[in-house]
Amino acid sequence: MGGVEDDEPASKRMKLSSEELRRLSNGSTIKEPVAGSSRDLMARPLQSEGGEEVVGSKGVIKKVEFVRIIAKALYSLGYIKSGAHLEEESGIPLHSSVVNVFMRQILEGNWDESVVTLRNIGLTDERTVKSASFLILEQKFFELLDEEKAMDALNTLRTEIAPLGVNDSRVRELSSYIVSPSYCSPTRSLKQDTVKARSRSKLLEELQKLLPATVMVPEGRLEHLVEQALVLQRDACMFHNSLDKEMSLYSDHQCGRDQIPSQALQVYETGVSLKHKLSGHQKPLSSVSWSPDDRQLLTCGAEEVVRRWDVSSGECLHVYEKTGLGMVSCGWSPDGKWIFSGLNDKSICMWELDGKELECWKGQRTLKISDLEITGDGKQIISICRETAILLLDREAKVERFIEEDQLITSFSLSRDSRFLLINLLNQEIHLWNIEGDPKLVSKYRGHKRTRFIIRSCFGGLEQAFIASGSEDSLVWT
Repeated sequence: MGGVEDDEPASKRMKLSSEELRRLSNGSTIKEPVAGSSRDLMARPLQSEGGEEVVGSKGVIKKVEFVRIIAKALYSLGYIKSGAHLEEESGIPLHSSVVNVFMRQILEGNWDESVVTLRNIGLTDERTVKSASFLILEQKFFELLDEEKAMDALNTLRTEIAPLGVNDSRVRELSSYIVSPSYCSPTRSLKQDTVKARSRSKLLEELQKLLPATVMVPEGRLEHLVEQALVLQRDACMFHNSLDKEMSLYSDHQCGRDQIPSQALQVYETGVSLKHKLSGHQKPLSSVSWSPDDRQLLTCGAEEVVRRWDVSSGECLHVYEKTGLGMVSCGWSPDGKWIFSGLNDKSICMWELDGKELECWKGQRTLKISDLEITGDGKQIISICRETAILLLDREAKVERFIEEDQLITSFSLSRDSRFLLINLLNQEIHLWNIEGDPKLVSKYRGHKRTRFIIRSCFGGLEQAFIASGSEDSLVWT
């Protein structure tokens, strides 16, 4: 075929002559490619452009896009011959001949020619053209400095880069590099042509992100689509509960009910030995809280004091109290550097570990303080402040928000990411609230039994995607 063998790699056959390069650089296009060469294929219009030809049972995948993405993936995986054969056999080019010339000009450092070719690619957005030109000329500027051609670099900056009117602050930064060589990177110690090749490849990647996907297929697009499909399948799987659950491309993903714990692994009645007996409180305990590193423990006597214990030794490290007042609840800051407690005068106080009081706050609409929690950033304190309301207190702004329920609240649980609050109600319902911004009721759960005791529900599973609750019928509901 035209003197070119069919089995010759397309990557070799697409080589353009210096005359063709010159014509493209002058703003013209190649209208009569050599018959039989892969330029004939690369210059053809996309066969199914406009969506006339599709693949797949749903009729939503455009064949041209599908083939181009596969070809891109083959090249990225190193299967150069396979990618080239796919382009030839399908008649669908990965890139147009103009784009191929443009890419080669970038890699060869033909900056002026590449800027001209850029305008022949067919971009309609002038801002994109100028931004891409800026990146190219910036690379030209740096390489001129590398070659110690400061005056040429200055001329490029003044007559080519600055007139583009893109990123004036960057232009000023580039001008400072002419006076100071501090722009040099550690890679300057490498062989200069290696550095150039690497930086030009990086430039091509940046240009690829900037130019429309119809012009240059994004790197890793096929991998992104496949990963996205797997993630969507995983997220739609009702029982998915494991980071290690293997996902295959050969079949749709679906977990069974066995991913949810449903069998007792150990019964803590026998074989458990007493490690420490923590003595010191004069009244029954109202709450217990582990430190973030699990090395210390806070215990709160019912309207008494808060004690801090060393878990390994059982020693009481400190007693926190406030004259004339009793504590009703306690908790830790996320970093474990201070503690907080609800008091029976309806206030919330915070202490450093050594007992120094940091601040004390009392809300105007607070009738009681119980079940204290604090968000992961340490900025919001959450507490049951009335029988049917939960207080969300912004510590820094001292702004109060409230979650109002129409039933008595018995307990609540905060998600690990501090976005959601799980509230147990007296009427045997569990409400899930989103507390980012204005609180919003997300969902309601029913089924567990509660008549006499306080039931505490919790988040759990992979990324805390599940909710579990105790129940007076001797079951755990999830």
